[in-house]
Amino acid sequence: MDFTLTDEQRMFKESVRKFAEKEIAPIIDEAEDKEAFPVEIIRKMGKLGYLGISGPPEYGGGGLGKIEECLFMEEIARVSVSVAAVWVVQGGIPPSILWSFGSEEQKEKYLIPTLKGEKIVSLGVTEVNAGNEVKAIQTTAKRDGDYYIINGSKTFNTIGTISDYIILLAYVDKSKGIDGMNLFIVDRGTQGYTFTKQRKEANKAAESADAYFDDCRIPIKNLIGKEGEGFRKIMERFNVERILVSARAVGVAQAAYEAAVKYAGERIQFGKPIGEFQSIAFKLADMEANIQAARLLTYYAAWLWDQGNMCIKEVSSAKLFSTEMAAKVTEEALHIHGGWGLVKGEFPVWRYFRDARVAPVTVGSSEIQRRIIAKELGFRV
Repeated sequence: MDFTLTDEQRMFKESVRKFAEKEIAPIIDEAEDKEAFPVEIIRKMGKLGYLGISGPPEYGGGGLGKIEECLFMEEIARVSVSVAAVWVVQGGIPPSILWSFGSEEQKEKYLIPTLKGEKIVSLGVTEVNAGNEVKAIQTTAKRDGDYYIINGSKTFNTIGTISDYIILLAYVDKSKGIDGMNLFIVDRGTQGYTFTKQRKEANKAAESADAYFDDCRIPIKNLIGKEGEGFRKIMERFNVERILVSARAVGVAQAAYEAAVKYAGERIQFGKPIGEFQSIAFKLADMEANIQAARLLTYYAAWLWDQGNMCIKEVSSAKLFSTEMAAKVTEEALHIHGGWGLVKGEFPVWRYFRDARVAPVTVGSSEIQRRIIAKELGFRV
């Protein structure tokens, strides 16, 4: 068993870190304040080949694996969770739907320019009354000759305010249950497709939208794959996304930990650095141990996926532990900074704390992950 990265993986990790520190770090605070995503980051990632890291090279992908995607996510999230969240959409899940299930025409028109950073994509699955329970969605796509007419709404659509198109999940036939769901492409500007910007208290630069579809007519060629396959496609992608979210959690926890260690070594109270007090030193020790544990769980799940295993239990274990770990580590880092951690512009730990709150509830909450793990153990819950 070899836990070391290859030379290529180390070089990749280093290049992503340099990119994040040079291109993202100087502008992210302003983007967070404005609650507006800097689109030039997407363009730059596209030019460097950072979008679609595991995608097929013939369409502009990197041809790498989940390990490399996790390396990327961790390094980006160490600087900005918002940018990491946007990458999951722009370079991760929607493009993987297209390269796995899309037609050649869809790959040419949407996938290739998306991986170049020339087109921006968003994903519409979640609805006001359909979060963890995906089958509860109400959006419909009714066949009308050579068209589908879409009605409904979606929420929490990351970069939905600036996307050129959205991939959404809708019912074609509710009587068939989950076998009546499909994925569709809807272009920005299509009559009947409107959106409004959400105001959030976390991941602020990763602006999100509420999307509305009112008799929105799209051509039949915008159906992704065959009718009846949408639910299974999106649930498989969610399992992938959980690995990425786990790596994102490790990244923001690492950032908070590094900030806490630095502050604990510099802050002098009672004649010595606060890191020399056992109460603080033990907090830092626990943070280090838990980050390493989460990292190992995450990369093990990624490695299993790269070997062709669905690894449902391992993915949910990584997602559960890593995201709850990040919430705790960022809270402890904020506590170590004391009141200064809450002063705007002084230290970044408040942003880390705030952004880490998202992961335990997204792509299946911690409660959902525990349920999945229990079912994989053979219990009916």
